[in-house]
Amino acid sequence: MTAVPPTPTPGADQAAPTRTAGPVRLGPDAHATLRPDARATISDGFWADRRRTNAETSLRQGPQRLAEAGNLENFRRAADRETGGFLGGHPFQDTDVHKWLEAAAWQLGDPDLTPERAAELAGYVEEFTALLGRAQEPSGYLNSFYQVAKPEVPHFTELAWGHELYTAGHLIQAAVALSRTTGRRELLDLAVRFADHIDESFGPAGSGKPVDSVDGHPEIETALVELARETGQARYTALAQYFVDRHGGALDTKGRRSGHGSPGYYQDHTPPREAPAVTGHAVRQLYLLAGVADVATETGDAELRAAAERLWTDMAARQTYLTGGIGAHHSDEAFGDPYELPNERAYAETCAAIASVHLNWRMTLLTGEARYSDLAERTLYNGVLCGVSLSGDQYLYDNPLHVRDTYADREGDKPRRTPWFSCACCPPNLMRLLASLPHYLASTSADRSEVQVHQYATGTVHAELATGPVALRVATDYPWQGSVGFTVETGGAGPWTLALRIPHWSAGTWKLTLDGTELAADTHQERDGWLRVTRDWRAGEILVLDLDVTPRLTRADSRVDAARGCVAIERGPLVYAVERLDQPALPAGCGLDDLVVDPATELASVHRPDLLDGVTTVTATARVRPRPAPADRGDWWPYRPADAGHPAPTGEPITLTAIPYYAWANRENSPMRVWLAAE
Repeated sequence: MTAVPPTPTPGADQAAPTRTAGPVRLGPDAHATLRPDARATISDGFWADRRRTNAETSLRQGPQRLAEAGNLENFRRAADRETGGFLGGHPFQDTDVHKWLEAAAWQLGDPDLTPERAAELAGYVEEFTALLGRAQEPSGYLNSFYQVAKPEVPHFTELAWGHELYTAGHLIQAAVALSRTTGRRELLDLAVRFADHIDESFGPAGSGKPVDSVDGHPEIETALVELARETGQARYTALAQYFVDRHGGALDTKGRRSGHGSPGYYQDHTPPREAPAVTGHAVRQLYLLAGVADVATETGDAELRAAAERLWTDMAARQTYLTGGIGAHHSDEAFGDPYELPNERAYAETCAAIASVHLNWRMTLLTGEARYSDLAERTLYNGVLCGVSLSGDQYLYDNPLHVRDTYADREGDKPRRTPWFSCACCPPNLMRLLASLPHYLASTSADRSEVQVHQYATGTVHAELATGPVALRVATDYPWQGSVGFTVETGGAGPWTLALRIPHWSAGTWKLTLDGTELAADTHQERDGWLRVTRDWRAGEILVLDLDVTPRLTRADSRVDAARGCVAIERGPLVYAVERLDQPALPAGCGLDDLVVDPATELASVHRPDLLDGVTTVTATARVRPRPAPADRGDWWPYRPADAGHPAPTGEPITLTAIPYYAWANRENSPMRVWLAAE
């Protein structure tokens, strides 16, 4: 591997960004190993391109999409105290507006935002905030579905499916984001009024409060902890802990014991402290676990921390796709049984992948362990990014790993991606994650002796350490290249540690140089996924980490039936997919499902700036497996005696071209495979 020296970063000579708080800001007494206090920017390269598309296309289209879908009109009707005529069929549609507001808030905190774009965004934020303020009831309650469609239903009496607290949680998170990036308090004051109303309404038996229950869709838990961090009011954390511990028999979900509508679907089957494994609706499960991690971080509750670690481990080891996607079932958007990871029927909802990133960041801060940032990286590049088109205006709700040859034909002219959904949770969720992405890149140790870099992108990192302020300029062509350069802009007044995450796929195959000279083994330490370099850093020094992005073949655990006998292609953090469109050498009448890849095949990388906005492709060698003869049972019966074996692949080798999974379904409909037959 060849080190690539850092190149000047646009705007690197500007003052350090003043904002410090992102979606997670720990309280002063938090029981966390790491703190999200480092300030990072993304100025160029892969993630800068994706965030630019998010800002200039996805986010800018948001107000129009929300208007067309009726979300804004519902608030206007609630503001005018109209009843009836609710537009749409979901009680949680307000969250589409709230998530867009949160995305706009994080974008307003971007130092590269132009004044014109900032004014445009701020105008929409002010307009929407005023609309929500007019719609809010004197009690603080705000939910257009129950105000317009069901005004006769008492508040908080349809908690299993009503999403009232879920909706409030997203409002709170938008308000906190706006407060942190702009200092504006109008939306925060509105959210506090609603949170106070919830606090007055919910409490355990004997508390004198009218409701002792939880929402069927967790989200309020993590939002309340963040509100406590923003306002300094510990009572919101106490309320969050009440909700966390109340899960497990709070809702009246009699009837079905599994699947859609069961207690597990609502995360009400057992208290999180006792849960042995992840189950039920994947987004609900992970939002609840994010709340568990937040409460454990703020309170030091060891039992809750152990529960979060136990359930994360179960999810990662037995319930996660190669792409980082989660959720095997379409019918209930849920986890399946252990190792039940079907490919063509993978649900892997985009929102579930986003929830995984949120959970992983909280677990990283709580424990300091690199494995959580490893999974976050895999999920960001694959399970999340596939959810939005390269153009930024088309989306995927579910993300399969296999589209069969015949299935693609049945799709006809209907595109796989769509500009919006009737249940539009995923598009604005993507917007808010991409807008806030710089906040997930770096952190500091609790004792402020160390800076950790979790995710690699061209930009800057600033931190206030015990030895004084430090600043790094980062330059990389990651993920296409494995070289990441760090130029010390400000070195501090004494020694400190720079900790770089070594992804598990590059463990033992990295190289580290300082000012062009490879560092001796006794100058750094690699342990538990972190490479730590401690020294008295001087301005102008250049540290370069080279990671091994050589393409590789991967096999699944043998208990994953859907991938048994198959291999997948990976390169660096990217999972690859084979689309039929890129296989001109495939013989007529053959499809991707007829191919067998030689596990000993030599993989080659080719960067294609002309393809899919510029990607590095990977080529492999395959052969066509003849379709089995019908034996003696006629051509209508597809099964054969076991001793007949599989027909051996024949014919000349075919060169397959694989593209990054995140870029699939950006052209015409085409068959696609991530897992390729290898036997």
